[in-house]
Amino acid sequence: MDNYDEESGIFVHIRTVIKTAPELLQELADRIRVRRVSLGWPQQEAAQRSGVAYRTWRRLETQGKASIEDLIKATLALRCEEALTALFAEPVAASLDDLLKRQVLADPGMKTGRIRAKAKPKAP
Repeated sequence: MDNYDEESGIFVHIRTVIKTAPELLQELADRIRVRRVSLGWPQQEAAQRSGVAYRTWRRLETQGKASIEDLIKATLALRCEEALTALFAEPVAASLDDLLKRQVLADPGMKTGRIRAKAKPKAP
């Protein structure tokens, strides 16, 4: 994509940095292979440790394709489970109202509304 830069009077090429699904799949496959190799495991051992079929493990490393369940099993076997919790992190609340709504959704029994202070007993 080209954009015209008014200051310099030239067209500037802007490279798109969004990756495609096939690119991300291949990068994931490469990282899985590198991690397995760094642990010193052959593919057969990694498949056994994870509980994933050997053919599935090979496909996971070459194409990045497998079920979500098999990916999670591989992640656990490769000791990368902390990355799963960060995968779909909850967005930051935009306001206190948003934060309260999230808390209510997380705990439906939570009371909402204003909290009133208990009246102090009158001194005789």
